[in-house]
Amino acid sequence: MAGYKSKVISLTKRPGHSFGFYLRVEHAVDGHLIRCLEMGGPAELAGMKDGDRILRVNGTFVDGLPHSEVVDMVRNSGASVIFHILDEASYVRAKKKGVTLSDPQSTPVANGGAKPALKPKLCYLVKHSSGYGFSIRSVTGEQGLFMIEVIQGSVADRAGVSVNDRLLEINGENVEGSTHDQVVDMIKQAGSSIMFLLVDGETDKHYQNKHMKIGAWLATAKHLPHKPHVINMSKGPDGYGFFLREEKNQKGKIICHMCKDIDRGGPAEKAGLKEMDRLVAVDGQEVDSCSHHQVVDKIRQSGNNCSLLVVDKDTDQMYKQAKVSPIVFLEDMEDSNSPPSYREALNLPASVQPSTPVQHRKEELKPKLCKMEKASTGYGFHLNGIQGVSGNHIKEVVRSGVADRAGLEDDNIVVEVNGVNVEQSSHEEVVEMIRSSGSSLEMLVADKSVYDQLKAQGVSITRLLLGETSHAQVHTADTPEEEEKREARPETPAEPARERTASSSSEDSFDERL
Repeated sequence: MAGYKSKVISLTKRPGHSFGFYLRVEHAVDGHLIRCLEMGGPAELAGMKDGDRILRVNGTFVDGLPHSEVVDMVRNSGASVIFHILDEASYVRAKKKGVTLSDPQSTPVANGGAKPALKPKLCYLVKHSSGYGFSIRSVTGEQGLFMIEVIQGSVADRAGVSVNDRLLEINGENVEGSTHDQVVDMIKQAGSSIMFLLVDGETDKHYQNKHMKIGAWLATAKHLPHKPHVINMSKGPDGYGFFLREEKNQKGKIICHMCKDIDRGGPAEKAGLKEMDRLVAVDGQEVDSCSHHQVVDKIRQSGNNCSLLVVDKDTDQMYKQAKVSPIVFLEDMEDSNSPPSYREALNLPASVQPSTPVQHRKEELKPKLCKMEKASTGYGFHLNGIQGVSGNHIKEVVRSGVADRAGLEDDNIVVEVNGVNVEQSSHEEVVEMIRSSGSSLEMLVADKSVYDQLKAQGVSITRLLLGETSHAQVHTADTPEEEEKREARPETPAEPARERTASSSSEDSFDERL
């Protein structure tokens, strides 16, 4: 590909936002085209031009791949993605001359230079008898607080804190608008350990130029002392050799999935899984918001090889202190200079792209479109609401019922019913809409935390989000034949299903079984 230099574009988007362009294929036109650039969006600011062709996504050559596969690869990249692109004129000339665009010897020109993407950093400090070893200052006329002195060899120095780093968060709480005294009090009250989100001058300027908010979901975890573990397992004759247990809070909401009863000498133990490790992700897909049997299904669907991301108690506590998911650890591994190592760590074939959700990235902000065909026993959920008041949510989803298989979960907020927005509709109106829908039903729903965050960002949750820049995931309940096939898959050791307990309702609320 001599004479045709690709350009590396590293994009990062804010939660609830897009990368600021459309990816198109057009009749009688070669390649995956960049179109409809959003003025002032991440893509335009990074140097993308209308008509540019995407050659690689996160290091994988995509020219010639089906459009849907490339779209999925971009979506599954989460909050950050790295493109190799070629301008339109060069792409057309290269195609006419039969140039091999996948030539690994071609020299890319990076928009930020041939270096890793600029990221804020998480730093975890455990107090020593002599303190943390840093002091802070605020500068009149400048935003935020700065580290003024970091003692060499101190706790702060060893944790990755540098002079003139700007302090953004303390234990997951933003302090950019706090006073000097308030920040000092927060540090004093933190106890024996503290988690900082920091940004150096170059990185700070980078995000300010893009008008992007900096959050922990964008951070590198390379400075943190405790690391999650990637557990690559190959199934034995008796399965993987461990049980999965879901833990719930007092309100019955699932808070985590724990690994227990690990067989001595089994695949899980040999791979390094420990008793009471918390499961974070399966094959790169975060499972915090999944039900127990959804997690088990993900493991089953991995076939004979599965990759788990887990954290022990200390690591879990550290990430919780930062109020960020350990999934950011995987994002650190997805460095543009070594994409194969990420796939290798996840034990995935080169053709498979792991999904690292956004949001997250503390949480990927996606509603769900759940499609259902009514069974003889109904849809298998309760609709909970207060009589005469707008706002409805899902309760008591029957395990393995139609709604369960379609992706509905307890406490999902109902946004649309059969394409009609019901956020301001009363409970009775929504019940009547569902009853009158006949034998099929489509519901756009969102987890409460996702709903609240999207609303706080001013994002309208509609079916329009099902387009190429979609926030939505589509779930369809299996037919009886598909369900029979699914149940016939090899069993993954998992704790037997518990009886679902009935949820209590206040006197001014009522449920309808649908």
